[in-house]
Amino acid sequence: MRVTPLKLALAALAIGIAAPAIAADEYNVSSGYSLDGAGLGVHGVDTVALSTLNAVAEGDAKHAVVHDGVAYYFASTIAAERFKADPVKYLPQYGGFCAYAVALGKKLDGDPRYADIVDGKLYLFVNAAVFERYLADKENTLRKAEEQWPQIKHTPVEDL
Repeated sequence: MRVTPLKLALAALAIGIAAPAIAADEYNVSSGYSLDGAGLGVHGVDTVALSTLNAVAEGDAKHAVVHDGVAYYFASTIAAERFKADPVKYLPQYGGFCAYAVALGKKLDGDPRYADIVDGKLYLFVNAAVFERYLADKENTLRKAEEQWPQIKHTPVEDL
């Protein structure tokens, strides 16, 4: 089989189209997409403010950074630059899915209004009731989530 430039271009296009679907399995993205076509992470909330101050600050598309096929919005250029320098430091654990749900082997939406920072890591939770359950047994919940995440990380939400 001869590989032509057209076949290479089509293969590259197919990979590019598939990339957001792969990211969607590993990252919790909003149903809408950012202006550049990437899924929007953490509901457009500035993850630098959230992970360092536990403060919900609305991000702005003019300060967007795309990481691993997901767009993150920041409240300022400074926050966007900090994220670019060390994204892992500011990303929520478990791709932004609810840590309590991950502990149960599920992927539910992580809401930045219900967040906790433990040992410099950001964890999100689906709602106030689940966040209260987590607070009652943080250590056990996070241990279980760490055990479960490798098993479900690449599994689509609808398959869990």
